[in-house]
Order: sequence, then structure tokens, then C-alpha cells
Amino acid sequence: MADPKHPVLPQHARERLQQMRGTGPERTLFTSDLTVNEFLLVRAAGFEPAGLVMGSSIYHVGYQASRWSKNEEMTVLTQAMYHARELAMSRMEEEAHELGADGVIGVRLEIKRHAWGTDLLEFMAIGTAVYNRKGENWRQPDGMPFTSDLSGQDFWSLLVAGYRPISLVMGNCVYHVAHQSLGGWFSSIGQNQEMTNFTQALYDAREIAMERMQEEAIAEHASGVVGTEIHERSYAWDSHIIEFFAVGTAVLHYAHEQELPAPKLVLTVNE
Repeated sequence: MADPKHPVLPQHARERLQQMRGTGPERTLFTSDLTVNEFLLVRAAGFEPAGLVMGSSIYHVGYQASRWSKNEEMTVLTQAMYHARELAMSRMEEEAHELGADGVIGVRLEIKRHAWGTDLLEFMAIGTAVYNRKGENWRQPDGMPFTSDLSGQDFWSLLVAGYRPISLVMGNCVYHVAHQSLGGWFSSIGQNQEMTNFTQALYDAREIAMERMQEEAIAEHASGVVGTEIHERSYAWDSHIIEFFAVGTAVLHYAHEQELPAPKLVLTVNE
């Protein structure tokens, strides 16, 4: 059985990574999705891009019946969506490991549906692997590269503030929002009133996703989480079934804050 921390990569992926890393101390080339400004700030932070890394998992998301009038988590769907993202992330991390990188920045988690599988979803993780120019060790305690969804600018600002990224942390919850009863529907016609059933369902689902993300950060002994986002989406499920997905970068305070440069006003002359 393959080690989940070191998944087997396709042969073409290994060939591409080897071509970027080279055989000697000097790397041959890099690829990245960094903008020019991001590239310059990553270098100013003491890092160099090693290459664009990615991981993918095409996953069959199972079926779970829901009760018409009950707010409840769809645990089978929650677990499937989380595990699929985890597989994609682990393969992206392994590509960065193969490149000898210290971490991955600008990580994007994408989900796509293809026409040839109505019950299949492709989960993809993609980002730019970076390594420290001085050879300092910035990896996680288990020896794997750190992961972060921070941009190049945010990565530089974070280091200047005396913090370092640890890992991308996430939590999700697929939730069934109960349908309104016929009597409740009639009583709300023409009335200004809160729909407490819907309010409570969405509130609970977001809280569950946030709590799980926070638990991951606590397990990493993080000082906090920056750049947190909460995404809500209903895929091919019933319209009353929604996934709430919370994601952010767990960070650790490690050094004294440096003096930040004063901001400057810049006027663009582009049309």
C-alpha cells in the first residue's frame, strides 16, 4: 500500500519535475503562476520559485438520503468532499517534495465536473513551489513542504511581520437544509419575517466548517489562521443540500516584526 504522505506520481509528472530540478546544484528552469510583482516580492523575501506543482483526484461522490423536514449534516458527502481534496493536496505536496522545495504558495483548490461522469468530480490543487535561497529549512516537522494560499505579496508581508506559514487548513460540512412546511409557506406570504429554519441551518453548517478548520490549525500548533475564506456551493445534489467549505493558512510566530516600508501612492497611466 502506498504511503499517503508520499503518493505515487505519474511517470510524466516525475519526468517534468526532474527536468526542472536538474541533476547538479544549479536548477535548469522554473515554471510558476506568479505575477511579475509576486515573483519579485518572493525573491525579496529570500525565496526562489522551484516550479508549478499540482495534484488531482477524480472522485465518485456517493449518495446519501436526506429527510425532507430535517436540518442535518450529510456525513457521507462531507467525508467524500474532504478526502478528495486531501488526495489532491497530498499529490501536490509530493511534487513540491520531489522538487526539493520548502513550501508551496498561492495554492488554489478547484473542483470541476466533466460531461462523461455526472457523479464524478475532479479535485485539483495547484500552486508554486518555492525554496529558501540560503538553504534554511522551512519545511513542516514531518519533512514535507509547507502549503499556503497566500499570494506572493502576502507571503512577503507575513514574513516581514515575523510569522511563517505552516499549512493550508480546511474544514467542510455538507448540509441538508430542511424544506419549509406547507403551513409555514402560507403563513409567510406577504409577511416581513425571519425564516428561522433556514437561518439556523446555514448558521450551523458554517460553524461546523469553521470549527473543523480551527481544529486543524490547533493540531498544527499554529498561532492563528490568515486569509480565511468560506465558500458555499451546491453541486449536482438537491438544491437544499449545500457544501460549506472553510479554508485558510495556519501561521506561526517565529521572529520579531521588521519595520514595514511606508506605503507610496502610485498612479497608473494605463488605459
